[in-house]
Amino acid sequence: MHQPVIPGLPDDLALLCLAKVSHGYHGLLESVCKSWRDMIRSADYAHYRAKHGCCGDWLFVLTEQSNNQWVAFDPEADRWHPLPKVSGDCSVRQHFGFSCVCVHNRLLVIGGSYAPLDSSVLIQRPVITDNVLQFDPFKKQWTSVARMRTPRSHFACSVISGKVYVAGGRNLSCTKGLALAEVYDPLTDKNCRWEELPPMRTPLMDCLGLSYKGKFHVLSDQVGLSETNITQVFNPSINTWCTMDDIWPFSRAMQFAVQVMCDGRVYTVVDWGESLIKTRDSEGGEWYTVGSVPSVILTNHTRPLEAFSYGFASLRDELYILGGKVLKWEESGAGRFDIVRLDLVRVCNPVARPLKWKETRPMCGPACGSILGCASLEEESCSRSRQGTFCYFRVHHLLL
Repeated sequence: MHQPVIPGLPDDLALLCLAKVSHGYHGLLESVCKSWRDMIRSADYAHYRAKHGCCGDWLFVLTEQSNNQWVAFDPEADRWHPLPKVSGDCSVRQHFGFSCVCVHNRLLVIGGSYAPLDSSVLIQRPVITDNVLQFDPFKKQWTSVARMRTPRSHFACSVISGKVYVAGGRNLSCTKGLALAEVYDPLTDKNCRWEELPPMRTPLMDCLGLSYKGKFHVLSDQVGLSETNITQVFNPSINTWCTMDDIWPFSRAMQFAVQVMCDGRVYTVVDWGESLIKTRDSEGGEWYTVGSVPSVILTNHTRPLEAFSYGFASLRDELYILGGKVLKWEESGAGRFDIVRLDLVRVCNPVARPLKWKETRPMCGPACGSILGCASLEEESCSRSRQGTFCYFRVHHLLL
């Protein structure tokens, strides 16, 4: 006899209930019974969630200690969980110098360099790639998509109007910097190619990209060099580059230093001497401080410590400070210190002043230390229908 998915509900409504449950609870759903486990892991369930846009909110993070395995945070469930490992050569090498963005409900990990995870293995040169990996949050699997035209690492990357733009960087044939730029539209991936753009006016070896007011800003990572304090800006509407004075106050050492909230507000971390959160006056264009990144208090250590190499991300209406390291000095004053890798996750609402930081659940497993990549993915529709909300709470109480 047919066994209903949820007793008392038609199967189509039961499937809608389970599709509304966010990804952080999927482990609990699978533990209910074998039929639920098989359904949660099925292609039909993935297709159903994709069809109805039930993506959920994700915060993707890769750390130096995670053996090249990404982890993800679900703010609704307040849970971290590991993503499936990337198969092939990528799984046995440390990935750095890449860019990661979220577009059209997918996470893209683009380009970068690969080095052995085992530091005792010596290689003469890093492997710089043009490969692009895509994580599908519905199927929960990695696939390779269209490769870039040019291998590159430490390059600028950003998303504008659903298209991914890259520029600059370096590879083994252009060690002094690339001027080449290209664009990728994930919705037309059937063409399996990136489109070439006009080159930048000046090659940039280490740079980062920002999307601001519909334009692609490329900033140099060479701090303190006056000739690099110019932003190169690409305007997609007229397909041309121009230069403008640098308006960004943050340290170029941070790859995740600017976040744009859903209402268009821009926030950045300025970490010169102290870590300050700044935002920009939309009318006057001036930057002003809204608060600071809190110090770290370790157990059995009296001094507050300043973190570094942490990640900075936004999700919905909140800002996140992720991981990083601190130098734990000996209390005796001997001048010796230990490097402590953090799995801390701190969050605040930047609109509420003064800033009130709270610690949320720390990252899972071995994920801790320097943040190599982080990106946030938000479900397009923030609100749920009344039926969807009712279904979600019913399943939630069944789990409890």
